[in-house]
Amino acid sequence: MTTGNSSSKLRGDLYARAQESAAALRLSPEETPRVAIVLGSGLNALADRMKNATVIPYERVPHFPVPKVAGHAGQVLCGKLGRRNVIVFRGRFHYYEGHDLDTVTFPVRVIRELGVQVLILTAATGGIGAGLRPGNLMLITDHLNLIGANPLRGPNDDRLGIRFPDMSEVYSRRLRAIALEESKAMGLDLLSGVCAGISGPSYETPAEIRMLRTLGADVVGMSTVPEAIVARHAGIEVLAVALVANAAAGVSGAPVTHDEVLEAGRKAGPKLARLIRRVVARIPS
Repeated sequence: MTTGNSSSKLRGDLYARAQESAAALRLSPEETPRVAIVLGSGLNALADRMKNATVIPYERVPHFPVPKVAGHAGQVLCGKLGRRNVIVFRGRFHYYEGHDLDTVTFPVRVIRELGVQVLILTAATGGIGAGLRPGNLMLITDHLNLIGANPLRGPNDDRLGIRFPDMSEVYSRRLRAIALEESKAMGLDLLSGVCAGISGPSYETPAEIRMLRTLGADVVGMSTVPEAIVARHAGIEVLAVALVANAAAGVSGAPVTHDEVLEAGRKAGPKLARLIRRVVARIPS
C-alpha cells in the first residue's frame, strides 16, 4: 500500500529523475533548444523538416516509457527547424495506457531542466462545434480538465514550480497572436477554441458530447491538458494547436475510429508543420 510518505518521496524524486533524463539529452551550449514540440497522433510531418536531427529512441532516455499507441513513434529529435534549435517528441505517454500523470507529463519536467522556454503542443482531437470539419486546425485558447485528476496533485516540490500556479492564461496570447499572423500570411484558416481533456481510451458517447458542448468545449482530446498545466507550473510558455481529426460522436452519425484519426493527421500534417516552422522562426533565440 502506498503511504503519504512514499508519495512525498516519489514527487521529490521527480526532480532528480528529470535531471537524469535531461543529462542524457543535453547538447552543446550552441545547440541548446529553447523550443520544444510534442507531436500528436499521426502528426509526424514536422520531423521530416528538421535539419541534421539527432534521433534518440525513448528506450535510451532514462525514465521514459515506450509508447504503445499507433501513430506515436517514441523518439526524441534534437536539431534545427529553420535556424532555431528545437527538441521534438514523436509520441506521448497517455493516461489511458495506465501511466500516472507524473509519467504522462514527465517530458515537460525534462525540457525545463534543458532550459526550454516555449512548448508547442499538437494533438488530434474530435470536433464538437457544428462548424468544425475534419482537417481544421484550431488554436487552443483555454481548456476544461475533465480527466478526473490534476498532474500537480500531491506534495509540491518548489524546485519544479510553485504550489498554486496561476492558470488564467495557460495558452500564451503572445504566441497565439504570432500563429494567427502567420496563418493569415499562409492563407490558412486557423480557428480558435476551447479543448476538453478526457481520460479515454473510449471515445465519448453522444450524450457526453452534448454535455461538453454545453460546457463550452469546441474540441475534445485525450492529451495536451496535463502537459499544458505542468508547463505553466514550470514557467514555460505554451502554444497548443489541435487538429480536428474527426467529428465527435453524435455529430456526424458515423462511428469514430483511430484509423480515421491517423489518416487525418497524415493529410493535415504538412500544413501544420509549415505553420509551426513559421511560428518558431518568430520566437527570439
